This record gives sequence, structure tokens and C-alpha cells, in this order.
Amino acid sequence: MNKKTRKLPNITILDEKNKKLRMISKEVTFPLSKEDKKNINDMLEYLEMSQIEEYREKYDLRAGWGLSYIQIGVPKRIFVLAQEIEEGKFKRYVVINPKIKSASEEMIYIGEGEGCLSINRPTCGIVPRHARMTIEAYDENGNKYDIRVREELAVGFQHEMDHLDGILFTDRIDPKNPYKDQEKYRSI
Repeated sequence: MNKKTRKLPNITILDEKNKKLRMISKEVTFPLSKEDKKNINDMLEYLEMSQIEEYREKYDLRAGWGLSYIQIGVPKRIFVLAQEIEEGKFKRYVVINPKIKSASEEMIYIGEGEGCLSINRPTCGIVPRHARMTIEAYDENGNKYDIRVREELAVGFQHEMDHLDGILFTDRIDPKNPYKDQEKYRSI
């Protein structure tokens, strides 16, 4: 494997206490600015590095595989995901102005619980999500596409889409009964 040293991008991820995270993000117009394209690339690079143990330890990072633009303080309807498909190799998703075209009736949840790079405290409880969805979105060049997502990827997309509407995953956990209706959903 080619061992080139990667430099951690200089991005600041907002903490849940920051009121900006509650903003509803605005639709994006094309073409994207150079700054937007750089931010997208920096966010993806950060996510990939956070999933590689060597960099996680070196830079004291928490692993994450999704980030929304609002988490870096910019209220635009953009999010990215970096999904590790084999060790050190990632599939990158750039999702701009996403819209849900269809969603399964089957609901799932992450068994060990969802996490978020903006929530720096332990949380517990289930977050019901659709098991499968079809999303319409645009890439960074303004090309429209449809993507069918399922299981963990579907959860990731829904988590990030919530950010675009000012919703944190903790909002979806019943504070009085964090495991409410658990038996109705499938754990993944």
C-alpha cells in the first residue's frame, strides 16, 4: 500500500450546543464555488482519516463517516459520506439538495446506537430509520442522480438529511423511554 502522509484538513465541527445546528439549510445553486468544492473535499478527507486508526490516534479523532455542511457552520443543503468498502479504500458520496423519492415501510435502527461528530457525550436509545430509500440529489458538478440506499447507508443518509433540517439524532430518541417500541424495528 502506498504510504503517503495525509494532512488533516482544517475544519471545525460544531458542537450540539451551537445554535447554528438548528438552522434549516438552504437549497444550493450551481455552479458551486471553489470554496464549496474545497469544503466538500476537506470534509471527505477528514471522514476518511477519522476511520483510519493511524490518523485517528495521531490527531485524536472520533471515527465518523458522514458530515453535513451545517456541521461546519454553513447552512447549505449539502452532505458527504465516506464509506469504507475495504481497509483504507472508501466510496465517497456527495449529496446536494437531496429529496426522498421513496422509503420502505420496514424500519431499522443501529443496535449499538447512532453517533454524531457534533455530539460529544454518551447517548443511548434507538432511532427508527427506513431500511431502504431512493434519494434524488445532485453531485458537486450539478448532475442530477438517483441513488438507492439500504441498511447502514440508508441510516447515514437519513441522519445527514436530518441535519439539513436542524434535527439531531438525539431529538428522535424518546427521553422518557429511550428504547420505546424497540420490538417493532429490526436492529442492524
